[in-house]
Amino acid sequence: MSNEIQSKVNVWLNGNYDEATKDAIRKMQNSSPDELADSFYRNLEFGTGGLRGIMGVGTNRMNKYTIGMATQGFANYMKKSFAGEISVVVGHDSRNNSRTFAEITSNVFAANGIKVYLFESLRPTPELSFAIRHLKCQGGVVCTASHNPKEYNGYKAYWDDGAQLVPPHDKNVITEVEKIASVDEVLWSGGESLITIIGKEMDEAYLDMVKGLSIYPDVCEKQHDLKIVYTPIHGSGIMLVPQALKRYGFSNIHIVEEQSTPDGNFPTVNYPNPEETETMSIGLKKSKELDADILLGTDPDADRVGVGVKNHKGQWILMNGNQTALLAFNYMIEARKAKGIAQSNDMVIKTIVTTDMIDVIAKENQISCYNVLTGFKWISSLIKEKEANENYVIGGEESFGLMIGNSIRDKDAVSAVTILCEMAAYEKNKGRSLFAKLIDMYLQYGFYKESLVSITKKGMNGAAEIKAMMEQYRSNPPKTIVGIPVKELLDYELQIGKNIQTGESWKIDLPKSNVLQFLLEDGSKISARPSGTEPKIKFYFSVNTKLNNKEEFDEKDLMLDNKINQIIKELEVE
Repeated sequence: MSNEIQSKVNVWLNGNYDEATKDAIRKMQNSSPDELADSFYRNLEFGTGGLRGIMGVGTNRMNKYTIGMATQGFANYMKKSFAGEISVVVGHDSRNNSRTFAEITSNVFAANGIKVYLFESLRPTPELSFAIRHLKCQGGVVCTASHNPKEYNGYKAYWDDGAQLVPPHDKNVITEVEKIASVDEVLWSGGESLITIIGKEMDEAYLDMVKGLSIYPDVCEKQHDLKIVYTPIHGSGIMLVPQALKRYGFSNIHIVEEQSTPDGNFPTVNYPNPEETETMSIGLKKSKELDADILLGTDPDADRVGVGVKNHKGQWILMNGNQTALLAFNYMIEARKAKGIAQSNDMVIKTIVTTDMIDVIAKENQISCYNVLTGFKWISSLIKEKEANENYVIGGEESFGLMIGNSIRDKDAVSAVTILCEMAAYEKNKGRSLFAKLIDMYLQYGFYKESLVSITKKGMNGAAEIKAMMEQYRSNPPKTIVGIPVKELLDYELQIGKNIQTGESWKIDLPKSNVLQFLLEDGSKISARPSGTEPKIKFYFSVNTKLNNKEEFDEKDLMLDNKINQIIKELEVE
């Protein structure tokens, strides 16, 4: 163990830390020195979205001390930023220690003279975003690690618009957090009278907002017996999703009982992510048994939604995030138009790694479609910039997130579930399925297919390996991929786009982000992006072709799959 790591260990053994923490460190010294080194080799980074990491003792772990120091830094920045009374909302999901972390966060804010609205128990993350705006607070925190494995927890920080932190606040908060050198600088208690518990009244206001997003309530009423299967995957969605569906008029809702109880151990899954087939397998089985119309699953903090439907062969499948986004964006555009409530200044927003088919749909419907960096904070930031002149309708990204309507500033699986069920009812009313609608869209706009490869690099060397991969692509970009010339290289870190063939370059007008995109001559797109919250690098692949008729769907689908697999093999990112 290095002297630097040993020095950090000694601070915890000799400082104002509780005995249980010190005992855990001594135990690791004797039995798990490698684990001890990993727990202290760095300080858990307060990134632009907050904290996320494995729970345990040490500077590189989520625990009451790292939570307290982060909150003290955040509180210090808020007091520098706002005059007069400052208030925040604090919430949490079903993860182990989430309630404890939320209470510690509340106590530190309150000890700093900041008024706190603390949810009485677990709630979906989007309700926190809504509550910040509804109560006109200056910020908020939710304790969650979203869809990460059970060992993880996290701390998402929000600003007064209900969105996660963007420049300059993100970097400024990080600076203030890094100034907190010791737990002795944290005000742990003394302001408890400033903490107000909130719950049912906020739930009612939020559910009213969700109900207000409905475009065709009459269709929902007509198709009230739409057979819906829903799983909260042991998370906070159980608190509001069933209620929201009932408010839409749906009466045939089947909860996956095995996954209905909030439980931070997530006993029925390895990974509580609705993107995963294994995670949704119990719901898929139930949907098949019931011959349901639609399956929906939300992650532990209910900001992501997974969707299962029957395909054109009657087989149950999980749609990917791009397909879900396509259906949702198209519905909000198409249905608003048909209902006569579309506005000439409507706009939609997606991320740069989300399917370009949305851009095509928006263009065909003469609606502005903007592309932003990955993360709903960037969607929210653009809304703020343009809301005086343009009307925001929907935003989303391929990672199973949607943000519908103007009352929240983060992805919201509760409203996504209700709108997706309304869409299913709308299509059923026309005598077809959501998957049939998807094929019709491919016929109209082109057949786009996407895939994602995520590579995890854990431990002390992981970050260095990911950095080396990105530098290799940046300094030696391929001239061709599977025989197709690379037309453009977009480097969002350098904020430069370059035509590989002519050498022409231009400035990318987006904030810096470590993302590379290769645009091929045939319209294919490959993106490489290290995760900002996990030790991962993600590769996104998008290919497309023309679909002439429904009968050739399977043939073209296989062709696009093969093309993506060839690209993956050539780039050696399997």
